[in-house]
Amino acid sequence: MRFPSMSDAFSAIPSDDTRLAAEIERLKLEFPKTRELYREVCALLFFRFGQPPTANRLYQLVKRGSMGTPAAVLGEFWAELREKSRVRIEHPDLPADLRDAAGELVATLWTRATASAQAQLDALRAEVEGERAAAEQRVAAARSELERTETALEQRTAALLAAQVEVRELERAQAEGHAARQAMEADIVRLKNEAAVRDRELEKVRDRFSRDLEKLRETAAQSGERLRATEKRALLEIDRERGAAAKLQKELDEANRRADRRDAEHRRAVETLQAQLGDARHQAGVLQGRLEAVQATNVTLQQQLAAGRQGDVRETRPARPGRAKGAPAGTTAARPAATRPARAPRVASAPAGKTAVRRKRGKSDDR
Repeated sequence: MRFPSMSDAFSAIPSDDTRLAAEIERLKLEFPKTRELYREVCALLFFRFGQPPTANRLYQLVKRGSMGTPAAVLGEFWAELREKSRVRIEHPDLPADLRDAAGELVATLWTRATASAQAQLDALRAEVEGERAAAEQRVAAARSELERTETALEQRTAALLAAQVEVRELERAQAEGHAARQAMEADIVRLKNEAAVRDRELEKVRDRFSRDLEKLRETAAQSGERLRATEKRALLEIDRERGAAAKLQKELDEANRRADRRDAEHRRAVETLQAQLGDARHQAGVLQGRLEAVQATNVTLQQQLAAGRQGDVRETRPARPGRAKGAPAGTTAARPAATRPARAPRVASAPAGKTAVRRKRGKSDDR
């Protein structure tokens, strides 16, 4: 935990610039018009903070309008201040020139008094500034000393907190150890009682085991005799099975040899059929070529037959009356009836050789 230091208290005091900025923000809210705001800021700087206002300073603080606005407002402010500082002596018996001279004299005295007071004020301000600087140095020294003290205090506090935490840990560990020791003592007593009960149960189990072991020995002897008789029967059965297995192996070898011979025969038959199939495909190709030639010849003959029929029709048709040989060229002869060529009969694409191949394949499968 960090306590507030004296340095924090000194830093909490606002400076002149901070207070000036706060006052200007307040004036901005009270005086929305720019010229009135500049006039109030001039009075604030001159009368409250003792700073002579300038146009640049005013524009930097307010930041409104153009640069000519603060200059004009500053001129009006100085004129108004001079007008108010002029002393007028109103007396009915005094001449005007004497009244003006007396006023000028009083104004001069007032100006000199003001200048003297300003000089004294500057001297006092310088002295205060010196004392302030010395006080700031002392405050800085006190602040550094306070920071060292706070650092040492924080270190000692941290060490104290660590020691307290360690003490609490030790106390908790001691309490846990005491509770664990009590639990272990209770477990030891419980385990001793359980061990005594188990010892009694173990004696009972040993007695039962001895009786059961005697029974098992008698049963093992009887089982050994039955096992030897069973082994003899098993040996006889094994010999019979061996003979049967040898016979079956011979039959299996003979069956494998027959299967090999059949496979060889089948392979030869397949090779023969493949050769016949190749010949049949060659014959089918030859027949297909012949069939195409016959079809082409048939088409040509049909076309010739149609042309002959058309010629016969022209020769046997009588001439119409009223139309001479010199008929106009615009008439055309009657069109002959279009004869559609007869379709060629469909020829089976599969040659006759395939039937023979199928018959031979069926014979080989019957084998």
